[in-house]
Amino acid sequence: MLETALHGWTPGPLQPRLGDGAVHVWRANLDEVAEDMGELLDEQERDRAGRMLHEHTRGRWSRSRGLLRVLLGRYLRCDPRSLEFVTGPHGKPELAVEAGRHAAQAERRRTGSPRLAFNLSHSNDAALYAFSESAAVGVDVERARSSRNEVAIARRVLGSAEAERLEALDPQARAREFRRAWVRYEAELKCLGEGIGRSVESGRPRGLWTAELEMGPDAAGAVASEHPARELRCWEWRG
Repeated sequence: MLETALHGWTPGPLQPRLGDGAVHVWRANLDEVAEDMGELLDEQERDRAGRMLHEHTRGRWSRSRGLLRVLLGRYLRCDPRSLEFVTGPHGKPELAVEAGRHAAQAERRRTGSPRLAFNLSHSNDAALYAFSESAAVGVDVERARSSRNEVAIARRVLGSAEAERLEALDPQARAREFRRAWVRYEAELKCLGEGIGRSVESGRPRGLWTAELEMGPDAAGAVASEHPARELRCWEWRG
């Protein structure tokens, strides 16, 4: 189910609380996130960042992971440095069972929820983070790019009907509509923990709830959840 209404953004709270069935999405400009966010990374994350060739890319990635730790720390009421992650077969991060175990258990007792699910995405300077205690979530953001054949990509991945729809549009509208379709596709697959590449024509995931997110004229964003969100809150990071 696609929720077509676009949601505005308000400054996020210092102590966010997820209600039953709620999905929270945070938006951040990585070029405005404090440099010292990178100091929160563990050794494995620092090693991964160190293998990135371009300093600008390395800095944005480090800040995006540092901010993820800060936001998780706010939800779990724990030290961001104490968190440890594991990665699914297609790269989706999750909290390790041992990491922050006591804080996570206390939070589950307080809320009665099974776990804290989260996902993140960034494209150039734009980053999105999704959180839920009720269902798995996936989120995706896409900045405008140049020099790519949207129709060919759509035909291969999003299906022939979407490709034909895009082909009938003028170039500017085609690029905008492709971004909207692509982030919905990626958010759904990330929600399920699946890798990019499955064709929509082989069957879209059933039962997922998806909402578009307001990202301005040159970007698109979407969040997906296993179950329809009773509440969607869109927060702006202002650290």
